[in-house]
Amino acid sequence: MTDNSSHNMPILQALRGQTLETPPVWMMRQAGRHLPEYMKVRATTKSFIDFCLTPSKAAEVTLQPVQRYDMDAAILFADILLIPMGLGRDVRFVKGVGPQLDPLNTKDIVHLTLDKAADELAPVYETVSRVREGLTKDKTLIGFCGGAWTVATYMIEGKGSPSKEGAKRFAYENPEDMDRLLEILARSSANYMIRQAQAGADVLKIFESWAEGLSPALFEKLVIKPTKLMIELIRGAGITVPIITFPRGCGFNMIEFYNQIDMQGFAVGTDMPLSAARIVVGSDCCLQGNLDPLALRIGGETLRRAVERLLSDIKGPHIFNLGHGVTPDVKIANVEAVISHIRTGEGNYV
Repeated sequence: MTDNSSHNMPILQALRGQTLETPPVWMMRQAGRHLPEYMKVRATTKSFIDFCLTPSKAAEVTLQPVQRYDMDAAILFADILLIPMGLGRDVRFVKGVGPQLDPLNTKDIVHLTLDKAADELAPVYETVSRVREGLTKDKTLIGFCGGAWTVATYMIEGKGSPSKEGAKRFAYENPEDMDRLLEILARSSANYMIRQAQAGADVLKIFESWAEGLSPALFEKLVIKPTKLMIELIRGAGITVPIITFPRGCGFNMIEFYNQIDMQGFAVGTDMPLSAARIVVGSDCCLQGNLDPLALRIGGETLRRAVERLLSDIKGPHIFNLGHGVTPDVKIANVEAVISHIRTGEGNYV
């Protein structure tokens, strides 16, 4: 399997190390509840999981931000917790609460169904194919998965938690079991990403959303090791599309991460100046980020100043994005202003 890319895609040009006069732009969680057209489709689905696994509807909402905003990329509409479902775990999304899973214990790990995990998510690959067919050749389709550690935290704790203490305790107290769980997640996620690339994804992204607050030793064990395995498996399958990593909030652990991981793009959260990240990755690696999502919510002069500062900090290959995702209360006019500012130098900030 070789690169699905077109040389006319600005995002792929940036990921090849080119510094473009106008940086390409997309936004994490760009397909979501801030869009009325998304809410209209969402109202026709039985559940969030049903939404993700219905290709016609998932493809429709994946394309919506490109159609409305002329984004340079569409990102697959799915969720990082589909992988635990493929592994045989029960995953529920409760309105107003978030994802809920039965907490994993050491005895459960041997029963995870690794062999068929990627096969269980076949509707996702149909979504990818539909979206690629619906995009013009200058637009990039991004496939993704969650980082092994991030997905493991949900599986162990049964939900999202601010501290991740339960998952960290599990890692300290059950080191061999944790290694096995992370290997299973890395292998199943790699297979999942391989299938996305084969279906038409032009770029793959690994969301390690809970990389913050880890000691260097834990970061090596929980983040670097499984990420390396995942990428080695993807490359070993002949997939050559660029890979973006996002170990959010990893701080100085970024240095060792960058030195060990084969990546073409590094997504930067709101916690790190672009100038500092550029020192680590050098002049050739593409950075992505890192507009504060709160500034996008506030709008007006706050947003204008944030965009101007970020644009002035770009040195080298760059993809304009947020430091995290678009929230449901973001105004469409604010997104439009940012995109206009990037492309024309002026935005109608209100």
